[in-house]
Amino acid sequence: MGNNAQGANENRVGRREVRIGLSTASVYPENTEAAFRYAAELGYDGVELMVWAEPASQSISTVQSFTHKYGMPVLAVHAPCLLISQRVWGSDPIAKLTRSVHTAEALGAATVVVHPPFRWQRRYAEGFAAQVAELENASPVAVAVENMFPMRVDTLFGRGGGSVKRLERRGGPGPSITTFSPSFDPTDTGFRHYTLDTSHTATAGVDPLALARRMSSGLTHLHLADGRGAATDEHLIPGEGTQPVAELCELLLANDFDGQAVIEVNTQMARTTMDRAAMLHRALIFARTHLNGVAPTPTSAPQPEPTGVGS
Repeated sequence: MGNNAQGANENRVGRREVRIGLSTASVYPENTEAAFRYAAELGYDGVELMVWAEPASQSISTVQSFTHKYGMPVLAVHAPCLLISQRVWGSDPIAKLTRSVHTAEALGAATVVVHPPFRWQRRYAEGFAAQVAELENASPVAVAVENMFPMRVDTLFGRGGGSVKRLERRGGPGPSITTFSPSFDPTDTGFRHYTLDTSHTATAGVDPLALARRMSSGLTHLHLADGRGAATDEHLIPGEGTQPVAELCELLLANDFDGQAVIEVNTQMARTTMDRAAMLHRALIFARTHLNGVAPTPTSAPQPEPTGVGS
């Protein structure tokens, strides 16, 4: 799993290179095909497919056509478990997780990333740990459960409600509540495989180094981003927030991390495709430098063709 797209290359200190992928969510509001194009032109090793409302992201055959066209493998599949993707592939989260694993198998991806269940998904939450174990026992795909964060009341329901205004008058913003069951920290339950997200640790106020130690050898997938501790999930370029992401990379290498690292950042403020490419290139340089000890060869900024959603 530690080899790059061209083979099991070793870096200058003799260890296998960590594969660096690009999340298709990182190019939003551009689309899935644009992510494959950016990844290929900037020198990423593959992509993590975010399954959401865009039809192309839900179609195995369409995604396979992108992998062939751009020479970019799918390293991981992110299950449609976000609030905005609650109706993607139906409304049953149990069936959606199973379908995500089958999709990963068909695409040759090693990992499915999934969030802990929401509290209101009671049947799913009650059987979640058992379902994850059963899926992994029946498949070579790792189901890596991701750390999340508590959400503030005003973030969930807006700041216009009277109850939120009363809370603010009593001393600041609305309180945080745990929307995940049993916790936003998957190590509280215990799973075979984990995804560590360094933007989520910033929002949760959690030390990513301590979390990595709790995940131990189960940490098989890294969402490499950054944050400054805002109440909402920021997904900054790694190295441009306050998270100890360089130190985390050092810790992972010291512990012989052989999983995948995926750049999952927010580029919505990019004004042009060249601006977005520059942001994604900075993130890749950080990952290559701190995980592989070598900065990537400079490339010219890609100029993706229009793919249905503007930049």
